[in-house]
Amino acid sequence: MAIRIKLAELMGKHKYNQLKVATETGIRPATVSLYYHETIKRIEIEHLNKLCKLFNCQVGDLLEYVDENQ
Repeated sequence: MAIRIKLAELMGKHKYNQLKVATETGIRPATVSLYYHETIKRIEIEHLNKLCKLFNCQVGDLLEYVDENQ
């Protein structure tokens, strides 16, 4: 079981790079990189709010539950 972070997909769809996401949201570039590479250990609600606002999306567009047993 895992939570998948789909930031890279949204960035590709909107043609944003990591620096643009960091600049537009105020999230540190290193943190954006952790979300992008799906290596972040703790997800901040504030970051979800900022990312949803930037991409005009719902939380479900950013996060996905994947059952690894299937």
